[in-house]
Amino acid sequence: MNWRLIDSGPCDAAYNMALDEAIAISVRNGEAPPTLRLYEWEAPSVSLGSFQKVVDIDIEYCINNNIPVVRRPTGGRGILHGDELTYSFSARNEGDFSGGLLETYRRLSIAFQSALHQMGLNAAMKMERESGTNLTRNPLCFKSTSYGEISLDGRKLMGSAQKRWNDGFLQQGSIPYSIDYEKITSVFKTSTPTLQYSKQEIIGLKELIAGFDSGGFKEAIKSSFEKTFNITLADSHPSSQEQELALLLLSEKYQNPQWTQGTAKNIRSCNNSEISRKAL
Repeated sequence: MNWRLIDSGPCDAAYNMALDEAIAISVRNGEAPPTLRLYEWEAPSVSLGSFQKVVDIDIEYCINNNIPVVRRPTGGRGILHGDELTYSFSARNEGDFSGGLLETYRRLSIAFQSALHQMGLNAAMKMERESGTNLTRNPLCFKSTSYGEISLDGRKLMGSAQKRWNDGFLQQGSIPYSIDYEKITSVFKTSTPTLQYSKQEIIGLKELIAGFDSGGFKEAIKSSFEKTFNITLADSHPSSQEQELALLLLSEKYQNPQWTQGTAKNIRSCNNSEISRKAL
């Protein structure tokens, strides 16, 4: 069975979100197979979870330092994207992914954990859910490790979040190569000094792997996905319809200040058929 692998390289922050959603719609419509997209960011950017409050970040600092702020279609908490590999994965709720949210997280994490093992890291996957008493209120994604996420010696290596529909899902995740701890502390508001961010909690792959090769890491991810799911990942590009749909979502949603602020009431959602028809 062939799935798609799309390596987009660095893109604008809002376009990254729009293209992820466009691909998810295409996959959910049955117009494309399960798709793994790998990409980067043209400039340091902040992404907020779909229900996260903008007050969690210092928006004035972001504006003054030319840091774009976007809202993801997926949940979770905020991420300062920079020197990293970001991924998205879209599939229908069937076959390997018919088991629901936690099982989907687990199966995808197995593939990424295997890739990190190939890179020489004895990364571990969290298999317990956080209880209400253990949940941190910190606005930064990398401040805590959730079910299915991967860490090394207690330090989180990647953060992921998911959006689910009746017919499919989109999972997005960030794997830092290096981390600007000072900038993270400036972007994300903290209520107490103990919530400051340091390499005791989050760390990039370049700090762990001597002579880290990003191309080699992407190859490790590809081979791990192929082995984990017994499929072939075929190098591909977004279809022309997906690109048109991404531009539509870009203008109507991800460049809309109301969507970013979380105040929009009538922003078009990812409900497949209506958006797809408008993009044709």
